[in-house]
Amino acid sequence: MRAVVFEGYQTFPVLKEVPRPTPGPGEVLLKVAGAGACHSDVGLFAEFEGDPTGLLTPPFVLGHESSGWVEEVGPGVTGFEPGAAYLVYGPTGCGRCPACSRGQDTYCAHPEEAGVAGMGLGRDGGMAEYLLAPARNLVPLGDADPIDAAPLADAGLTPYHAIKRALPSLAGGGRSALVIGLGGLGLVAVQILRALTGATVIATDVKPEAMVQAERYGAVTVPGGEGQVARIRELTGGRGVDAVLDMVGVDATLALAAGVVAQQGSLTVVGIGGGTLPWNFFTMPYEVNFSSTYWGTIEDLHEVVAMYRAGQITPVVERFRLDDALEAYRQLRDGELTSRAVVVPHGW
Repeated sequence: MRAVVFEGYQTFPVLKEVPRPTPGPGEVLLKVAGAGACHSDVGLFAEFEGDPTGLLTPPFVLGHESSGWVEEVGPGVTGFEPGAAYLVYGPTGCGRCPACSRGQDTYCAHPEEAGVAGMGLGRDGGMAEYLLAPARNLVPLGDADPIDAAPLADAGLTPYHAIKRALPSLAGGGRSALVIGLGGLGLVAVQILRALTGATVIATDVKPEAMVQAERYGAVTVPGGEGQVARIRELTGGRGVDAVLDMVGVDATLALAAGVVAQQGSLTVVGIGGGTLPWNFFTMPYEVNFSSTYWGTIEDLHEVVAMYRAGQITPVVERFRLDDALEAYRQLRDGELTSRAVVVPHGW
């Protein structure tokens, strides 16, 4: 089968023939419907100088946002009908620690036992014609479109988990939320906030087309640049934003987040831009809950799928054939995409 393979750091991936996998005990082979291209992949092949975790040893097939149809099941696997559509929970942990027991493999206590961070992140992912996944990691999609659902495995799950943690800051009247960065995660975050809260949703980005899309989802937008902090604070009557979600995580966006968060609000860093934020007692409003998150739980992903099936969230995607997967990654690397690239190995 053909697959997009990450072969080394500082090295662009390649499209090549690899063996089609065979499911073992507890595993399911999926015919891939869609595989989302995430900026985390660009970090692997274009930004990281080496493995930052010890769990991302090349070579492996990329693609940690994947969906597909059941093709074959391994020994002992029951309850999966051939052709049924599933979304794949990408993280893989030891399977027995407290975090894994609650479905939060991202925070596994013994990641070295798994040896990988997840599918498409150390273990072969979905940027291929077929994907091998643990049966436990599959979330049913029913009759929902599995191709457009693919990005929800990260671009939906990650903001959903972060927003759930920030919900106490948004409980009550007159609350506001700010989404910084309107890429794949940010645009879904706007939709989740609108569906789950009554807060005024403010969104900001440097790309005008991204802000237009956010406005279609009901956000009030503020362009980047001089006066950005003042304009956002003005929208909140001067008190600041109750829940800030930084989907970028570079120095500039962290400084913006700190400059607009309200006293007793929350500031959640979701993006892995590698920025830093100088702090002292007088530069951050009192009692701000400052935190970071990573991905989410498999229970969260079931809830994300429920929102997708109910029409509450719709990923903005651009489809690419497998032959064009490397071009999708080039456009993502070069900042040319305005939606989530989804590679569709078997056409549409």
